[in-house]
Amino acid sequence: MIAFGSSITNPDIYRDCARRGITTVAEPDSEVLALRSIGSIFASYNLLLEQAAAHDDLEALVLLHQDAEIVGAGFCDTVRRVLADPEVGVIGCVGAIGIRSIAWWDGSVAQASFLHRYPEHGGGDLPAFSWTWDEAPPYARVGEVDSVDGFVIVLSPWVVRNIRFDESLGQLHGYDFDFCLQVREAGYKVVTADFKAVHSHSLMPFVDPESWVQAHIAVAEKWDGRMPGVGNATGTWLERARRGEAMRDAALLVDHANELLLEAQLRELERALEAMQNSISWRITRPLRQIRDVREAFRARPNWRRFRTGAQTGTTTR
Repeated sequence: MIAFGSSITNPDIYRDCARRGITTVAEPDSEVLALRSIGSIFASYNLLLEQAAAHDDLEALVLLHQDAEIVGAGFCDTVRRVLADPEVGVIGCVGAIGIRSIAWWDGSVAQASFLHRYPEHGGGDLPAFSWTWDEAPPYARVGEVDSVDGFVIVLSPWVVRNIRFDESLGQLHGYDFDFCLQVREAGYKVVTADFKAVHSHSLMPFVDPESWVQAHIAVAEKWDGRMPGVGNATGTWLERARRGEAMRDAALLVDHANELLLEAQLRELERALEAMQNSISWRITRPLRQIRDVREAFRARPNWRRFRTGAQTGTTTR
């Protein structure tokens, strides 16, 4: 039996995204664990692990965000096929290698078979590079990675019963990377598989970056020296801290330069508009624009349609 679990803070979002996807791909005997959030995602997911572990016939547990929707047929068959390898502990549809921190996208992303659906600017979809394999770059592949994106993750029965999310790390950020490190430390593999999901969320990753920064620090301190490459870089901690400060200040400088560039572009457009409005052709055609404006304003009046109908039938509307 393959179980599905979500931590819910907004029932409407869960209904429109996660629940819809589960309904599409679940099997008749699948267990759906819809849990009202009990605080952090770490704590909520741990409770879901406990509930799933109670099933003796558990084949896999699929944990997905309330705003994630699994799409496409054959999902459960894909999960069973990948978990046929007894060394696999975690499966995702987005994964990378060469990761040193919770900023896993700084590594080499090998698989990204998802679509980002956003509400800003009228809404839209941004497909990742592995969404369509015919258009994927040569380096795109499925297989073993260092970590996967936790918006949809599949856990083996052994992992469900033996690994837990570290609730000391914070409320949200870094839970997936830390969990994958625990699984790898236990001798199991983290892999990507060819299934697709839609993640519906804002273009902005977070409103306040402080919690992300704290989680970044906590995970790096936890795994420093425990997992090769994680939390490590060239130089001492002090040298890396100074380099981090320099990179931050450089990013702020670039951000300020972008503001100046935007202001300069805006002024250039304003000058171009002013020049056009002062041109001879603009002044000559001003009466025509005024006539058009009056006609459009008249047509917008509520009695315009009745007046026009009366004129066509030879009557007048007073």
